[in-house]
Amino acid sequence: MKTVLYVPLDDRPANLDDVIVQGKAAGIHIITPHLGDIQNRLDSEKTVEGTTLLGTSTPAYGKPSNIHDFILKHAAKVDGFILSSDMLAYGGLIGSRQLRENGGGAYPDYDQDTTRLLDVIKAIKGKYPRKPVFVMDTIMRLATTSFADGLALDAYNESRALMQQPRQSFTAFEDIVNGYNLSPESTEYGETTYFNKEQYYNTRQHKFKTNLYILDQLARKGYIDFLAVGVDDANTQGVQINEIHYVEARINEWLGGTDGQNPERAIILPDADGLGHALVARMANQLLRGGAKTRYAVKYFGPHGSTIINTYEYMNLHENVVRHVDIVGGVVVADSAYPEPNVGTGTTSNVENGNELTSATSVDEASSFDMASELDRMTNRHPGKPGGKPGVDIEIIAITALDQVQAAVAQLTSNGEKGFPSVLIDFVGKGPANVDVAEALLNSPYTGRVLGYSAWNTPGNKIGMAVGMGQSRYALITTETHAHALRDAMNAHGSLLFKRFLKDYYYKAVAIADIRTYSRAHALYTNVATLADQNMSLFNSEEDYAHLQTLLRDLMQTHTVTLAGKPAFAQGNVAMKQICNGKAVYAEYCSALLEYANPDFIWGRAFEITLNPKVALK
Repeated sequence: MKTVLYVPLDDRPANLDDVIVQGKAAGIHIITPHLGDIQNRLDSEKTVEGTTLLGTSTPAYGKPSNIHDFILKHAAKVDGFILSSDMLAYGGLIGSRQLRENGGGAYPDYDQDTTRLLDVIKAIKGKYPRKPVFVMDTIMRLATTSFADGLALDAYNESRALMQQPRQSFTAFEDIVNGYNLSPESTEYGETTYFNKEQYYNTRQHKFKTNLYILDQLARKGYIDFLAVGVDDANTQGVQINEIHYVEARINEWLGGTDGQNPERAIILPDADGLGHALVARMANQLLRGGAKTRYAVKYFGPHGSTIINTYEYMNLHENVVRHVDIVGGVVVADSAYPEPNVGTGTTSNVENGNELTSATSVDEASSFDMASELDRMTNRHPGKPGGKPGVDIEIIAITALDQVQAAVAQLTSNGEKGFPSVLIDFVGKGPANVDVAEALLNSPYTGRVLGYSAWNTPGNKIGMAVGMGQSRYALITTETHAHALRDAMNAHGSLLFKRFLKDYYYKAVAIADIRTYSRAHALYTNVATLADQNMSLFNSEEDYAHLQTLLRDLMQTHTVTLAGKPAFAQGNVAMKQICNGKAVYAEYCSALLEYANPDFIWGRAFEITLNPKVALK
């Protein structure tokens, strides 16, 4: 079994628990720093006056020096490295947004403490040149962090609104960091009420100097084998755009890129919380398949992804899919949409993904559509060849319109009958899974066979998680032959796939409503009653917080039983365990359990929960 050292973006399950299980599903042992060194938490103390909340304070960030030492200590015994620069330099994603009194000195000597930490990457690559080093970095998001360092939701809303206003275009580094407050007309934006704008710009300056240091001093000089730059919570305009264009230009100039991207060395795209999944997939592909390119087809059921741009992203959906496939070590060789747009009719798209934006065929028409023939046409493979997959290894079934979900299920069925690997992504749901899409998928036994699925959060997150799952799993099932390794990996994959539906659908789209309702109805402070669920450990009493934990655990026990009874995960249904000589080998679902005390509010808020079900197959 290969071992990979992984420094996560933070300790939220999307960046830690799920990535570790994903590694197990690919037969990879992932080691991480001590939990106390990567822990991030929102404010844990408060100041009140009667029933009014006056302020919050005392967040928790990771311990970069300890992480630096951990990397050096374990470097000799691992086969590869996946490192978050945000955790290594700032103690995590929210730590990288902490407001600063200054933006550091002149580049490249802007902060000796920060560069010393980052230079551990030089040390490990210099000593172990044959071990792959993958790094995930982020372009700082537009908004501040709610309820961290005393910044409330008003600060989040005000900062995001201001920072997504258009900026004057600059191409030189110094002009960019000194021109954050300039409009396209070269006028200064006004003062802020709920956050310190100058300190915010100091933070951006420091973070962007770190972005440059990673590109210039580490990636450019060969210390990083692959760099994934995620643009966190973005927009098509605003303070990030000059930074994005600058990074794209440096990828072209220094790393041999074209149009700001190089699939062999560096990719920049909208995502943050999906990058761990994507880089574990690339690592699995490198360690298990020698970096062979996996060929992907993408089929949209609803509007084509090129017509959709989400409000939290700057890149259209299809390009985001293509770039995530680049990160995992694959290549998109075909894409299409069903139904095809009418000739001569302009297709427009709302910026919120998942709306029904083009005229769609009826369910009867969808059911009569020959999915197998369409896949043959799309992939140029010989029609009617059972199980044959020349030209394509994995198909991404991307659902972008609710009224096309049955057509998507028909495609999934066709793929499943042929033993053709699929990845499912629900883009209809705006954050959580769409209830109707999830039910349609779970009512198909072929959903239990997919290599990846996600409906969690932004489109970039969904793509990173689902495609990351699919690619890493594909690397294992096409190379592993030992029965015990296949069994253990199968159980891990079944558990992660089950979790995605349990969390993305049953928690995020169903159970969370009960949690929010109770939290808000029992808020201690009148001025945060409508958002008490954003920091329940502070805004609810100890008794009510304990009740919320019990409520969560009871709800998730019920939903676990319900999910385990769905055709996708029912006893006796099968999942893909191995692809041997071009033929799929299957294992049967046996059981699904969730320890009662396992679900919890890891950050004390409703948005994110710990959730680790265990699924067994045979």
